[in-house]
Amino acid sequence: MDYRTLTVDRLLRAGLRRAPGGWRLTLDPAFQGLPETAHGGCLLAVVHALAGAPPAALARARCLRRVPLGVPLAVTLEDGLGGWTCRLALAEAPAQALVDGAVERADPRGSGAPPGPSPPAAPVALHPTATPLPISTTCFACGRDNPVGLRAALACDATAVAGTWQPRPPLVTADGTLAPVALTALLDEAAFWLGALATGESGLTTELAVRLHGAVAADRALLVGGRRADARRRAADPRYVDTAVAAWTAEGTLVAEAWITFVAVRGAARRLVAWMRDVNPPEVLRRVFPAYAA
Repeated sequence: MDYRTLTVDRLLRAGLRRAPGGWRLTLDPAFQGLPETAHGGCLLAVVHALAGAPPAALARARCLRRVPLGVPLAVTLEDGLGGWTCRLALAEAPAQALVDGAVERADPRGSGAPPGPSPPAAPVALHPTATPLPISTTCFACGRDNPVGLRAALACDATAVAGTWQPRPPLVTADGTLAPVALTALLDEAAFWLGALATGESGLTTELAVRLHGAVAADRALLVGGRRADARRRAADPRYVDTAVAAWTAEGTLVAEAWITFVAVRGAARRLVAWMRDVNPPEVLRRVFPAYAA
């Protein structure tokens, strides 16, 4: 596929078609997170887009299983009094859900926040000695070669994960605003690294709730960040880490906040480190995954 003239909105719509049993969605490989897996932030944006939700909304997604790319997914969408619900499943096994999502119709600023830590109220400042976090080649969020992705580069210090991101043309909608997937993926990426730093393991984001405060102009940089002290491992199962992150304009206006749960998968970092080794210095990988990056 020639991505040079595509935007993420057009790419998502290109994968949607009506089938005898209902709608089918095939996610393009550009929406990758970990190898051969859809990015969690992209999945939440899919829920928001399929619902036809307004720019200001509270979108939630529970990722129950790995979501493959390039495979037809069955879409179940229902419109209720309180908002919309959306389910994604393999078309060949529609009864087995991969993602359960929902979007609240109410003003998101009046909606109840999920339990857990609160996102930062103001932009997170890193120490001048903050160090970069790993990047990849193809990830939608951090892949340097992803033609329609964010190409974000985050950093960390002892207290936070944060970064500044400049919007790219593929992430701009027809009306000149930022595609919601830019925010959901950026927030999900920050949450992933907070979870990885807390556990020393790779893993997946499994429960996502993002409050979008409205349309965001695409002509200026955004800030994203979360505090490491707010990345809390669950006492009942320390593989799960609850995080709270947010995004702001360069002037400090809050545009989105998120509550995202990371689950560590023991040993998965071995494959991730091998995948990232060619584009990251050893010390960058070792800082996050000391048991896997010699």
